[in-house]
Parts: sequence; C-alpha cells; structure tokens
Amino acid sequence: MPIYLLSEELIFPPPELAEPEGLLAVGGDLSIERLLLAYKMGIFPWYNEGEPILWWSPDPRMVLFPPELHIPKRLKRILRQGRFKITFDKAFEQVIKECAMVRQEKGEGTWITQDMVKAYTKLHLAGFAHSAEAWCQDKLVGGVYGVALGQVFFGESMFSRVSNSSKAAFVTLVQQLSKWGFRLIDCQVSTSHLSRFGAQEIPRKDFLKMVKGLANRPSTAPSLYWSNTPKF
Repeated sequence: MPIYLLSEELIFPPPELAEPEGLLAVGGDLSIERLLLAYKMGIFPWYNEGEPILWWSPDPRMVLFPPELHIPKRLKRILRQGRFKITFDKAFEQVIKECAMVRQEKGEGTWITQDMVKAYTKLHLAGFAHSAEAWCQDKLVGGVYGVALGQVFFGESMFSRVSNSSKAAFVTLVQQLSKWGFRLIDCQVSTSHLSRFGAQEIPRKDFLKMVKGLANRPSTAPSLYWSNTPKF
C-alpha cells in the first residue's frame, strides 16, 4: 500500500488504505479542523520529534465498551478509600506535559512533542480535548487525556507518579463517560494493561463503522467544558 502525502487541502485518504501496521499518511498539520476530521475518520497522529507528522489507523483497533469496564478488586478498594481526588479538566496542559515527561524520564521515546502539546491544548480550549486528574494532598500525581466527539472518547495517553493514580483517573473517567451516555472508548493499539480493564481488539472496519455513527451524534456530556460539572 502507498503512504499518502498530505497537502494543505483538508482531506485524508480512506483509512482502509493504511499499510498493515496502520500507517496511512504523512504531512499536513495539527490544526483543530484537521485533527477533528482525523478522529471522525478513525485516524490519529503519532510521530517522534524531528519527524514529519505521521497519521495512523491500525487494524485491529483496541477499544473499551463502557459497560464492559472491569475494575480489579484492589483498585476498587483504593477508590472506596478515597485515596485520590479525581477531577476533570482542572489541569489539562499539566497532564499532557506530564505524560511526555514521565516517558522521557524512563528513557522512553514520546510522540507528545511541543507541537502536539500546543495543538491538543487548543483542542481543549475549544472544548474537544479533556483530561481526568488524580490528586493526592493537592498534588497532581496521575492523569489521562483524550478527545471527545459525540458519544466516543478517543484516549491518547496517561501518566502516573504514584502507584494506581492513573488507573483511578482512568476508571473514574470511564464511569463518568458511561453515565453521560458515551458508547465507545478508543484505546488505539493493544496493551495488556488496558485488556485488564476490559478493553478488546476489534476489526478496523467495525471500529470505523461505529465511529462514523457515534462521533457525529450530539455530545451527551452536560457542558462544553467538563470543568463545569460536579466532581467526585
């Protein structure tokens, strides 16, 4: 399969044309309009610093259906104890920067470049990108962020400074999304970590069909900015 070179025109090739590992296109930009179009088509950017922007649509796709969320017993106990205070959209930019920083501190590469931080912060200010934060003694110790469109939440990354903090933020987020009527959570690629919470792989064609129907529906969240909603 050829890899498509994007121009300034706001368009993507059909995601079904991606290479076997999921790479679809190169180039373009990280404007709000292009990012929203990409997510609605089941495409996301993923590249390293110094590289051109790479766009992906892997097959199969890792997803989590909110009713199938599995919470390990130990984590249930931690949540009941209230070990972490969980908030939404209180520190979005800090969460995305921490996601990059933690990976770098571990000697791992990160696709969360400075340009990605700027782009997703703009998405957040426009009401499309959101975060869930875990706090301990008023200190941010874990979190997760992603993009919400219609009844789909597209997860991007999470970080943890304290054991189980990102898990607590993730589970609380999924529970809240379920209450708001979200039908699908995109986890992008398979990991054993996410499978423990009930995530599963599905064929890309099924994922694209679901996203086409769900991402274009009116948002079921109660407000444009989740920070206006009650925390728990």
